[in-house]
Amino acid sequence: MHRTFLKAKLHRVTTTASEVDYEGSCEIDGILLEAAGIHAFEQIQIYNISNGNRFTTYAIRGKDNSGVISVNGAAAHKAQVGDLLIIASYASYSEVEVKNYAPTLCYVDANNVLTQIKAAL
Repeated sequence: MHRTFLKAKLHRVTTTASEVDYEGSCEIDGILLEAAGIHAFEQIQIYNISNGNRFTTYAIRGKDNSGVISVNGAAAHKAQVGDLLIIASYASYSEVEVKNYAPTLCYVDANNVLTQIKAAL
């Protein structure tokens, strides 16, 4: 049996752009993606702390150290510049894998600069 658990989380990132006239997705600073272990085109869940919206999209890699968090396409209706977001990815783990499981939790400052990475135990 496989169960789905949180794989990684970018906690309280700030939306830097919201562009409706874009194909879709969420552009995320490449350094943040690497820290969280989220790959370009990987499905992500976004939880908007500022307005309560929750939605699914996929990640695209932004420029390293740019601080960019751009919610694009239809999802742009769910986040405005300045909104605080939690960006999460999930994975399925077997009963054996889950014994050594720990999600990667990434924290940022007000400019979306990585300040801490933790593995929750």
